[in-house]
Amino acid sequence: MKIQFDIGHPAHVHLWKNSIKYFLNEGHEALVTCRNKEVALKLLQAEGIDHYPLGKIGNNKIQLIGEWIVRDYKIIEMSKKFKPDIFLGVLNPCLAHASALVRKPCIIFNDSEVVRSTGMITYPFVDTIITPEKYGKDEGSKHVRVKSYKELAYLHPNNFKPTDKIFNFLNISKSDDFVIMRFVSWGAGHDLGKKGFSNEEIVNLVSRLNKDVKVFISSERRLPQELDEYLTTFPPELMHDALYHAKAVIGDSQTMTTESGVLGTPAVRCNDFVGKYDMSNFIELEEKYKLIYNFRNSQQATEKIIELINNNSKNLWKNRRDLLLKEKIDLSKFFQWFIEGYPETEYMLRNDPNYQNKFFGVTNER
Repeated sequence: MKIQFDIGHPAHVHLWKNSIKYFLNEGHEALVTCRNKEVALKLLQAEGIDHYPLGKIGNNKIQLIGEWIVRDYKIIEMSKKFKPDIFLGVLNPCLAHASALVRKPCIIFNDSEVVRSTGMITYPFVDTIITPEKYGKDEGSKHVRVKSYKELAYLHPNNFKPTDKIFNFLNISKSDDFVIMRFVSWGAGHDLGKKGFSNEEIVNLVSRLNKDVKVFISSERRLPQELDEYLTTFPPELMHDALYHAKAVIGDSQTMTTESGVLGTPAVRCNDFVGKYDMSNFIELEEKYKLIYNFRNSQQATEKIIELINNNSKNLWKNRRDLLLKEKIDLSKFFQWFIEGYPETEYMLRNDPNYQNKFFGVTNER
């Protein structure tokens, strides 16, 4: 079987890396294209995955549209030469359009209900839409729900074993408490018009936190010069070790908040997406599993992170994470099963939505 992937974000490397390696080991062929984004390219290189960078990243709406048009054309041309049997991506219109032209099935994963316009130019051309179980919209007859989050494709204990290498990198001891702060650029297409912490709020936050713990900042955007001493460029392969060992994580990042939560590290998220129409995974991680906290107000977020630093119990968070892992599945294992048996596996799930419980050993919900 020939499988074509496209990587639009560094998190997508993590989502697909275990499945790509599995398919290759099983004798299948894989073509991996990627947005020309530095972190994603470094991750693919670190994982030893052959890939093809496509397109210069746009910084505004017009440039983003231009980028998508160029990538659409290039992916279509590559698919004509590769002749895949199936396409896999994350809410990816380029793959969807290519699959329609070469008349091969396209399976799309999506965990973001708030991204609407991309879905409108993607869903009509795909065959299957896979989402987390609690995804807040019904995408119709193509929709398959799975008891997982995308982060459990690579941070499930089956796939991730933390190491202590991060302490040497940060030049701290294992007994030192540290906090990671993560801030994004807000330049992606679905982020335009949204915001998280302002520079002034970040400065105030650091001044509050560095009295009690060591502070390390990872940021996609340029921050005030006075914060330079806290800035850290984490090697991509050590980022999850850092999240696992941190006392807590705070910022405006979507992905790192969920990653911290599924690793059992308290996380506080503050941005404009928080509210009534927030993504279902953030709502579930906060309300059911109590692993993360979501705010629109930076002052409330600051007070919560200080409370967590002073009072959080590792055993309490471990117990909360253990419950999550009893009720969610290894998403990489699911994809490997689903793709190799497709489309029969989709029919199985439609006839018996609880089949994944039996196959993957999920504990029934309370």
